[in-house]
Amino acid sequence: MEYSHPWLPMTEDLEKAMLKSIGRKSLKELFSNIPDQFRLKRDLDLPDSHTELEVAKRIQELASKNKAADNGRVFLGAGVGVHHIPSVVPALAGRSEFVTSYTSYQPEISQGMLQTLFEYQSLMAELLAVDVVNSSMYDLASALAEAILMSVRVKKRSRFLVPRTMNPAHWQVISTYTEPLGIEVEKVDYDPKTGLISISGLKSCLNDQVAGVYIENPNYLGFIESQVDRISKMVHETGALLVAGVDILSLGIMRPPGDYGADIVVAEGQPLGTPVSFGGPLLGVFGCTGDMKLIRQLPGRLVGMTRTSEEPHERGFVLTLSPREQHIRREKATSNICSNQALVAVTAAVYTSVIGAAGLRELGESVAYNSHYVADRLDAIPSVKAPALNESFWKEFVVKFENGVSAQHVHEELLKRDFHGGRLLIEDFPELGETMLLCVTELHSKEIIDEFVSAVEEIVTSGGDGQ
Repeated sequence: MEYSHPWLPMTEDLEKAMLKSIGRKSLKELFSNIPDQFRLKRDLDLPDSHTELEVAKRIQELASKNKAADNGRVFLGAGVGVHHIPSVVPALAGRSEFVTSYTSYQPEISQGMLQTLFEYQSLMAELLAVDVVNSSMYDLASALAEAILMSVRVKKRSRFLVPRTMNPAHWQVISTYTEPLGIEVEKVDYDPKTGLISISGLKSCLNDQVAGVYIENPNYLGFIESQVDRISKMVHETGALLVAGVDILSLGIMRPPGDYGADIVVAEGQPLGTPVSFGGPLLGVFGCTGDMKLIRQLPGRLVGMTRTSEEPHERGFVLTLSPREQHIRREKATSNICSNQALVAVTAAVYTSVIGAAGLRELGESVAYNSHYVADRLDAIPSVKAPALNESFWKEFVVKFENGVSAQHVHEELLKRDFHGGRLLIEDFPELGETMLLCVTELHSKEIIDEFVSAVEEIVTSGGDGQ
């Protein structure tokens, strides 16, 4: 037998045997379901082999074209954020004891990871002001989808309400989860002047078929939802559940969702010590009140602490809830969450412990000051309105360009000046006009902010859409 390729352990005889076992005569027949026009009819255009040194040099050459995202010149957020990560966080979270740990099925050999996840749950529950937090979900989007499914199971109702201003990417995810199950998810419109949820619109949508209502605070567009108490009362009066999505770093200075009656809370845990990394990994924080009807329907897993009955008391940690289909009867499973974000959750626990309560408050204040400073400076520029929606915001806000100025043009010109602007909103929110969603964090120094504002002013006053 001779190999057809020096690095692939596949002989012609073995290939024929495999094809025969599945009733195929050739590879062409195996892939017959792929339309002919999509098949590659030539060899791959691959370069000749290179030495390790040559490959390393080429990779370094390509990497040098990248620009740092944590130098304060990036104003892009839209659900994730570039924040300062203390060096101790990756040093601890990256220890081999955590990195190589597998799912904690056997508590007798997994006490370290189980205790760390228990601490994560405890820290998140304190931040969110709820009784129970699981460990953990993939991201906020999938956590929200699971919250909708959980609400439907608990309330045995088939409708769910979300704000029109929610993250469009999250809308796509929850649609993927709910549509096959026949769950009707309906958007509630917003007040065009304030961006807040339309109370009259919400009232008209609420009935005895609504399982829950989702609100974001701060909202995807950055503003603070000041009607949370009124919304909470309306939702609970109809017997529905209130699901709240929050920016977890805002909780250093803002009311936690448990304080205004949220039954289920979700958050994106990426800002807690994890870099943006081209879109992942993210971390879905998921919690609820102590109502056992909710806890029994909680997706994911819960780590619990126990102790010996006699002194000296010794603590032990176990998975007290793990409702996956591989652990219980499939029809009883409440979630198919598999590879949970344990390592990212560990990172979040380390970050939260390192920064502490005082640090979290200082961070929240710094972000609030910086973002409002940027908005005030931009609003002073002719043809620029900032914020374009709601005066009450934190970290992110909508900037509107008027008098023929194109947001796309501003974005492209900013790139030429080594700045990355905010997310363009014209496609998802065309009614807002030429707008972008700007994100400002503690990484933005006054010097960089002033340079950024000067760049925007120069672009806006020099020629509108650049045509």
